[in-house]
Amino acid sequence: MNTNATVISNLPGAAYASLLGRILIAAMFLVVGIRKVIYFTGTAAYFAKLGFPAPEAMVALAIIIETGGAILLIVGWRTRWVAWLLVGFVAIATATAHRFWEFDAAQYGNQLNHFLKNVAIVGALLMLAAFGPGSRSLDKS
Repeated sequence: MNTNATVISNLPGAAYASLLGRILIAAMFLVVGIRKVIYFTGTAAYFAKLGFPAPEAMVALAIIIETGGAILLIVGWRTRWVAWLLVGFVAIATATAHRFWEFDAAQYGNQLNHFLKNVAIVGALLMLAAFGPGSRSLDKS
């Protein structure tokens, strides 16, 4: 069966483009996860301000999801599952931290940018969930 995904994956450079795409999206999650480790106390205070219950536990969970998810995306293992997990994670983060419509005029534009960035990240993750990691991965799909 020759699907559009198969045709695209056979294009020259597609294997390396999908690998680079996974690395680039994973880099954001990895850096942010590591920063949560470094600034654990401050991040927990921010999570408490946002209304999360048990903020320290939520930060620990976020660290596991972000760093673990990033590593799994980079190596391309369980990529579709990880992409769906990160879609949910980003959706929760967006809904709790970037409600641009609730901010004053000085913060509105900044929060709108963060909201739209997260929407784009969800789009990239949905592409990974739909089409898989490519041939340069442990999943090899």
